[in-house]
Amino acid sequence: MKQKKKQISRNKLLALAGTGWLFDAMDVGILSFVIAAIAVEWQLTPTEMGWIGSVNSIGMAVGAFGFGLLADRVGRKNVFMMTLVLFSVASGLSALTTTLAAFLVLRFFVGAGLGGELPVASTLVSESVAAHERGRVVVLLESFWAAGWLLAALIAYFIIPEFGWRVALIITALPAFYAIYLRRKLPDSPKFETEGEPKQSVIEKLKSLWSKKYVRRTLMLWIVWFTVVFSYYGMFLWLPSVMVLKGFGLIKSFGYVLIMTLAQLPGYFSAAWLIEKAGRKFVLATYLLGTAASALFFGNADTLPMLLISGALLSFFNLGAWGALYAYSPEQYPTAIRATGSGMAAAVGRIGGIFGPLLVGSLLAAGYDFGIIFGIFCGTIVIGVIAVVLLGTETKQMELE
Repeated sequence: MKQKKKQISRNKLLALAGTGWLFDAMDVGILSFVIAAIAVEWQLTPTEMGWIGSVNSIGMAVGAFGFGLLADRVGRKNVFMMTLVLFSVASGLSALTTTLAAFLVLRFFVGAGLGGELPVASTLVSESVAAHERGRVVVLLESFWAAGWLLAALIAYFIIPEFGWRVALIITALPAFYAIYLRRKLPDSPKFETEGEPKQSVIEKLKSLWSKKYVRRTLMLWIVWFTVVFSYYGMFLWLPSVMVLKGFGLIKSFGYVLIMTLAQLPGYFSAAWLIEKAGRKFVLATYLLGTAASALFFGNADTLPMLLISGALLSFFNLGAWGALYAYSPEQYPTAIRATGSGMAAAVGRIGGIFGPLLVGSLLAAGYDFGIIFGIFCGTIVIGVIAVVLLGTETKQMELE
């Protein structure tokens, strides 16, 4: 009977945190379609399109760092709710903008909320689940990202052509009301509540990340996060626009990206199954190598079947790798600096997310083709694989410090 109660509690936590994660993904996903739509309406250059994605990532870097520190101070649950409200309200307000400058300012605040929520949510779930199933549950938490992207693709396909991109962004403001529900229903991390407010200052926390005990782990995480986020935002925020630039109409492109997005779910579920069997390092390295190969394939695809197959493989492997990375990151540090460590790694990753979309925009403006651009992403991901293999420590089913 006790086991059953524990199971329900774990599933409830997964559902509550996962729904917030879904809304986060919906907002990021919507942006990729909105970029394609407003590029036509506002007659944006590829460089200006790249800046939209990059400003979002600047906000995510600031949010991941700041809210990660705050979560180690005031608790995971409180910060989770704050970030949810921040990105929802800012996203809804961005629907009212009429200039690129105003849109970019609000996208910064959207990014800050998004960047803060993700590492805090994964830390909360990681600290609340038993060691033998922790990795699988965190990857399943990440699978809500695929559901959010699917929801974004559906909104883009049915709403944007008929009602415009502004209505789509207004829909993304609705998750703010979910924070009211979370306040009543979501428990905070038992580890955080048991150990109480940490006594370390911000400087002491940052020094701890680079102490002799954690320096290899921190270096590994920063490299992997940078390469993964750089390539993800460079590729996926441009996905609908890439299809348009390859000669497909806007509505058809949205439909094709929706098909590619469906492959994210089996990517997550297969990673969730493997992570407690083969370990974190194996899953992360293998799925990243699959991402690298798929990126090369997609960049050089010149027919619709090749684009759809390579795009689906890209979704499958890349999002499976994301799930493993979110499971792996909180396991590197003790409770007092866990959210700070995960948030700092994510913040460094978001710096990569700034340059990825800008790189695509600038290289397209300079006349480079997609084969070269996606080849750069392929090489970058391989660097991440090397870091995992050489510097990573296996944490499968280990008790958290």
